Amino acid sequence: MAEGDFYSGKRVVVTGAAGTVGSRLIRRLLQHPIAELRALDNHENGLFRLSEELKEERRFHPFMCDIRSPAEINSLLKGMDYCFHTAALKHVPSSERAPFETVQTNIMGVQNLIQSALANGLQRVLLTSSDKAVNPTNVMGTTKLMGERLITAANATLHLTSSTVLTSTRFGNVLGSAGSFVPLFCGQIARGGPVTLTDRSMTRFVMTLDESVRLVLKSIELACGGEVFVTKMPVVRISDVAEELVELVAPLYGRNPAKIEIREIGPRPGEKMFEELTSDEELRRTVELDELFAVIPAFRNIYDRIEYAYPPNGTKGATRTYNSANEPVMTRPAIRKLLLEPDVLPPEVSALVAVKSERGVA
Repeated sequence: MAEGDFYSGKRVVVTGAAGTVGSRLIRRLLQHPIAELRALDNHENGLFRLSEELKEERRFHPFMCDIRSPAEINSLLKGMDYCFHTAALKHVPSSERAPFETVQTNIMGVQNLIQSALANGLQRVLLTSSDKAVNPTNVMGTTKLMGERLITAANATLHLTSSTVLTSTRFGNVLGSAGSFVPLFCGQIARGGPVTLTDRSMTRFVMTLDESVRLVLKSIELACGGEVFVTKMPVVRISDVAEELVELVAPLYGRNPAKIEIREIGPRPGEKMFEELTSDEELRRTVELDELFAVIPAFRNIYDRIEYAYPPNGTKGATRTYNSANEPVMTRPAIRKLLLEPDVLPPEVSALVAVKSERGVA
């Protein structure tokens, strides 16, 4: 089914609407013939800015809403068809300092959404998850894993009373998002350094904002129910990114790249040397598609009513766990090209790059 047909006439909800992924998702959805888009967030200023940008769009309706409030969510999901749930507490250090708050948002918030979606007869619900949900070593990752499990369980335990399809998608670092290491490094370079790395051999999955949104939209369309989609992404060595950013950004601020120190400070508590997007346990039930993997629910006897087949590859089994230690890393020229993609560098840095390009400076 073409994407335009899939969204035609649908009424769509996006939670976490003022966030990096949520706001870009909204703009992409509004390019399709949807009937209505409800944008939910508890961040007043962010929602106001988004509302100002889209004030001429009649299908767009912003609402101040906290995912922790069952009554609010239930009210705002009435009459809707699809829901993209991007609202979450996503920063590892702050989640470690406030675990109760993280549980309320990332676990209880997902439960509230599921119950409201089922009560209102939504057709599809997608949870955006994280690589940190795989073999979690911190509070944030643990709560995201529990969110995935709630989404999966809802398809199994409630299928007799509901036809709602619920699914999740995991991805790694979205370059240019609020939590990305790219703006952090750029700020350190602009101030003259040092650029701080936890470990030079650390690897990460990365993707652009547009690519992450495109694959989120693809996942909800492919969903059979209860599976976790995993996006295929390039891998970078963090030290390579730091070195490439020093070469690119330092001259923009009149600084000599050779004078910018790259300092190794050691891993933070709970930080992994590489990212995992599937686990050893999940391998035997993982299907490989063209741009995605699909992790099929473990308790298949509960899911006998669902045929897990995905066009065009059907049910081709995955042959390896998907983690950044097992994948080839990007070359330096490829990293430079990726950094120059839209919305990867901070706006002020992008503006300086544009000025430099206009002047024909190499």
